[in-house]
Amino acid sequence: MPMSIRIQMHLNEKLYLRDPQDTKLGRNIIHYSILLIDEIGFEQFTFKKLAERIESTEASVYRYFENKHLLLVYLLCWYWEWTRFQLDFNTNNIEDPAEKLRIAIATIVNTAKRNDTIDFVDEDILHKVVVVEGVKGYHSKEVDKENQEGFFATYKSLSAKIAQFISEINPTFPYPRALASTLLEMAKDHTYFAEHLPRLTDVEVKNGNLQEVETLLSTFAFGLIQPSVEP
Repeated sequence: MPMSIRIQMHLNEKLYLRDPQDTKLGRNIIHYSILLIDEIGFEQFTFKKLAERIESTEASVYRYFENKHLLLVYLLCWYWEWTRFQLDFNTNNIEDPAEKLRIAIATIVNTAKRNDTIDFVDEDILHKVVVVEGVKGYHSKEVDKENQEGFFATYKSLSAKIAQFISEINPTFPYPRALASTLLEMAKDHTYFAEHLPRLTDVEVKNGNLQEVETLLSTFAFGLIQPSVEP
């Protein structure tokens, strides 16, 4: 892996037994679990297979995560926290709420692009995992308990920030939170649809270019918030 800047996401400590970002083995667990889940799917993914991939022991993986579900939720939270980190950076010192929403849409769509500042996470492949496997992180029998434990705070914080931009544009718009979460889901769903189920969307994704997805979200959002405003 190339040399990189050390950026550490701050995630719910209840997701892990030991923060994998703190050690070389832990970072390898994150790196190769993303690659392996993308390669074989979450159902076929096991800690035994991961241990073989990183040339370690299954017991060593269990020292970081109690089970593979929590590892998946950790990866999802890492992705959304990284998205929020970029959103904060990209909207810093921006006053116009409409411009902040445009930037937010561009950010949530383009977080999928590889960023070499963090060497142990391939954001492009992690995005694929989020798109394909993400729903399994919170569509579970334990979702209410896990929500009380704060597992989804990163996702809710990101959604709340986008909802704030929406309310700043139009304080009378009645559904800022619903629209914000819908935009987050659309960003990944329509990328997936374009690549695998094209009859479910009107956008195309060619050679990783997500511009049409970004335009779709902007048209949808501004059409609801202020129909007279150009996206």
